[in-house]
Amino acid sequence: LYLRFIVQKDNKKYIWSWAMYDFANSAFTTLVVTFIYSAFFTTTIAANETEGTTWWSLSISVTAIFVAISSPFIGAIADGSFLRKRIMIFSTLLCVFFTSLLFFIDSSPLYAIIIFTLANIAFEVGSVFYNSYLPDISTKDKVGRVSGFGWGLGYLGGLLALLLSLFFLVEPETAPFGLNKEEGQHILATNLLVAIWFLIFSLPLFLVIKDKESKKWVFTQMVVKAYQDLYQTFKDLKKYKAVQNFLIARLVYNDALVTVFALGGIYASVTIGFSFEEILFLGIILNIMAGLGAFVFGLVDDKWGSKKVIKVSILFMMLASFFAVLAPDLPGLCQLAFGGDAVPDFYNTKNIFWLSGIMIGFFAGPIQSSSRALMTRITPIEKKNEFFGFYAFSGKATAFLGPLIFAWASDFFNTQQMGLLMIFLLFWLGYVLIKRLVQ
Repeated sequence: LYLRFIVQKDNKKYIWSWAMYDFANSAFTTLVVTFIYSAFFTTTIAANETEGTTWWSLSISVTAIFVAISSPFIGAIADGSFLRKRIMIFSTLLCVFFTSLLFFIDSSPLYAIIIFTLANIAFEVGSVFYNSYLPDISTKDKVGRVSGFGWGLGYLGGLLALLLSLFFLVEPETAPFGLNKEEGQHILATNLLVAIWFLIFSLPLFLVIKDKESKKWVFTQMVVKAYQDLYQTFKDLKKYKAVQNFLIARLVYNDALVTVFALGGIYASVTIGFSFEEILFLGIILNIMAGLGAFVFGLVDDKWGSKKVIKVSILFMMLASFFAVLAPDLPGLCQLAFGGDAVPDFYNTKNIFWLSGIMIGFFAGPIQSSSRALMTRITPIEKKNEFFGFYAFSGKATAFLGPLIFAWASDFFNTQQMGLLMIFLLFWLGYVLIKRLVQ
């Protein structure tokens, strides 16, 4: 059965089952990490917004460090013992469990951030192996559109979860199930929605896609073999210059992307002044645009090449970040330059930020999708788990720096605008590095 699975690529059943995991887990990144719980933690649970931003940034950093250290090692264990799907199932269940616990948090910021961090780590570990299935289910000439389809379906999942949260939990004057709106229970209940969503829609991958039967390893043998394979993979990376150089470039621009996702909702709430309802609508629009971007550029990727798609996307992310930095000040500057009557009412801080958010949404999907597609194209099939472990490593090795730099600059200059300006510079450096890559 497994051998038939290996050679039967571009099979619609496998592709749909695989992509449904993206549909499932995007509810977590969208509602918990980026838009709802992050803003609620910063503005309500934490003692103040500055402390909340610092706690959240540290949590993202801890997750990044853990995943950076563990992903290649876990990947080597999975390659040696064929435990890939079992590890995915276990990490998914852990993420579901800890996400559901977020509903029961008290007023302790420390408890709340610890539970979130554990859920986020479990989510990231599962993602390592999810990505490693891509070369199994797709040929290299179609990997761009398959990867784009997965990202697009993922953003659709995040969008639908947001809509359910907005119209079923957040917007009604009387919250369902007797939830107390004054205590924010209707906001915290979105975590239960995420947990149920993730659990149900991850089932197609686990039920349809098969792996080899697990070898009968004892734990010490697994550890020893994992160490040996990992050491060999480090040596092998030197032979694959394209992989090595790409991972370095991705290390930088993905750091900026992780920070935008982790702190975008907080920036919208604290600096731009978005309400929870506005943040939800922002999330809906961003997911629509990101899904469109992933689908469109997934088709373009196979014609243009992944590198070109990544370059174009980074350029627009830089432009969007720059507009987001200037959004609070541009209306005032224009009024000063041209006079108050010359500036229309629609030219205001929130609308400028909306334009920035739409651009970020549309080009965030292609960056992620084409990065995964490029990694698939340049990775030897026999090293897919280990190299995708390093792919996760490159996405997390310095991902703690972006949130920390954001928090430091925001605190030092007493404005989150300076924190976001640092992220703009990370995008610029990532563009320089990817431009030098020979695909």
